[in-house]
Amino acid sequence: MATPSGIPSTTLHWTNADVEVHRVVVGSYDNNVFIVRCRRTGEAVLIDAANEHELLLELCQQLGVRRVLETHGHWDHIGAVSQIREAGYEVAVTSQDAPMLKDVGYDVFLDDAEVIEFGRLRMNAIHNPGHTPGSISFELVGTPLLFTGDTLFPGGPGATGFEGGDFATIIESIDDKLFTFPEHTIVLPGHGVDTTIGRERPHLQEWVDRGW
Repeated sequence: MATPSGIPSTTLHWTNADVEVHRVVVGSYDNNVFIVRCRRTGEAVLIDAANEHELLLELCQQLGVRRVLETHGHWDHIGAVSQIREAGYEVAVTSQDAPMLKDVGYDVFLDDAEVIEFGRLRMNAIHNPGHTPGSISFELVGTPLLFTGDTLFPGGPGATGFEGGDFATIIESIDDKLFTFPEHTIVLPGHGVDTTIGRERPHLQEWVDRGW
């Protein structure tokens, strides 16, 4: 089965008239890798080159990926970066997390509030420190989609026990920058299943009280 654009639908996760979002789960930590594709031009970006580089490169070629965006620099999210770069794809990461990519490399920095354009689509970058100093989320303009990396999951924030993590910071980051989105906003995290802002926002104080 294929989408109207001719792309196999086995990876198709969400779609409307303008956008296709494809998802694959890779590696021993079951990382979500998302490819966001403009249906009108065929241009796409890949979010988190986590692992299984051969699969990701095949999808990059099939789906018209032009650029790779890293939500943060933890090792399980960058396992395919070196091979992706060798194949000629540009990899972007925040300057705060760039040192974590010293062994695999990167090409350009992502900045808070940067507008990422591909085809006729735009994504807004949102700096969400706490899981790592440079963690970043992406809002796909004109859709209810919010890609949160390891900042926000169903049931709470990402872990903050790693070097550079901070619980108070991630709570503030979620409350001030993500919970301002409408309740129907779909959260697509770096691991696990989707959730919504409306489902998670009422539990913020519970997370604060439990301390993780």
